[in-house]
Amino acid sequence: MKRVVVTGLGAITPIGNNVEEFWKGIKEGKCGIDEITLFNTEEFKVKLAAEIKEYNTEEHFDKKTIKRLDRYSQLGIIAAKEAMQDSKMTKENTNMERVGVVVGSGIGGLNTIEEQNLNLIKKGPERVSPMFIPMSISNMAAGNIAIELGTKGESVAMVTACASATHSIGESYRMIKHGYQDAVIVGGTEASITPIGIAGFMNIKALSQSTDKLRASIPFDKERNGFVMGEGAGIIVLEELEHAKKRGAHIYAEIIGYGATSDAYHITSPAPEGEGGARAMKIAIKEAGIEPEEIDYINAHGTSTYLNDACETMAIKKALGEASKKVMVSSTKGNTGHLLGAAGGIEAIACIKALEDEFVPPTIGYKVKDEECDLDIVPNEGRKVKIKYAMSNSLGFGGHNSSILFKKYEEE
Repeated sequence: MKRVVVTGLGAITPIGNNVEEFWKGIKEGKCGIDEITLFNTEEFKVKLAAEIKEYNTEEHFDKKTIKRLDRYSQLGIIAAKEAMQDSKMTKENTNMERVGVVVGSGIGGLNTIEEQNLNLIKKGPERVSPMFIPMSISNMAAGNIAIELGTKGESVAMVTACASATHSIGESYRMIKHGYQDAVIVGGTEASITPIGIAGFMNIKALSQSTDKLRASIPFDKERNGFVMGEGAGIIVLEELEHAKKRGAHIYAEIIGYGATSDAYHITSPAPEGEGGARAMKIAIKEAGIEPEEIDYINAHGTSTYLNDACETMAIKKALGEASKKVMVSSTKGNTGHLLGAAGGIEAIACIKALEDEFVPPTIGYKVKDEECDLDIVPNEGRKVKIKYAMSNSLGFGGHNSSILFKKYEEE
């Protein structure tokens, strides 16, 4: 079994358009939630989302390319290019036939789907773009990233709703651990702040209808009433340890455990008492070969919905037992909103930076204690503290649960 390390980071988020800005925003407790500008919300009960700020497509792509890429693919490519540049991996120091891409998305090209469906209804079938399919399908971010970066290993798109990016990281870890790839560009991307995206989640009663930017996404708070839609991408480079050392790569952290389970219970609600999520965490801990009390920090799925936060609290208690009383647990969705299939990507980066920078992110916007969510959620202020093990959880509609476990890198 090979050791797997992180050698590159890339992100475009509602609180920063690269990793440095994103992490600075986390440390400062920045909230990226604001009024929706991407479409007119006059007829919508939901008014807030976490959009990318100051995003100019022409700074990243030429006009011809822009017309061929849905927004979700654009964001994924931007983050992947940053991660690849950060890793300093090139065709001169790496066999690109053994470099994969595994980038997930919960929904894919929703902007394009919505736009072209309107063309069909208003103008007829001849006016549907010939680029509709290759722009909208949910594998195309992975495909476009591979084309952009010249990677010729496995190219896969994981689609497990809000667990997509974390599943992508876990499955890529296995690819490298078992020797199928030398490195994988991996994570998630999403751009679903569209009329139909907001309306769909609004009508399933999943979104907060708060108009207070600082009290809309409030994970673990007793007054939480739904999540806030976010957009963006988080991509990391995973690499086999000896391969990374041979080319002199900077190593951010090591990934040492991965757990994935199914609730087999309900299409949107988590299993009672977080049973499925607890099993995912236990599997990751077992693979890592550590004890529950060794985990210092958990970046929770923490969506700010009543059921998720209560069930995830129970899941952490089941998985860690007595150690759950001491572990630091926070949700960064107060900063970024919920990036759906990309959430696990930026949250993995938050864990990696927490290990590197010795800083545990806070759960911002917290005011009202909930007796059902009685973990140490690091309320409002982050903590400067050395940590060795950090876990990231993601839970998706359909009962998809995934947990990944990172370790501060140490030579052995």
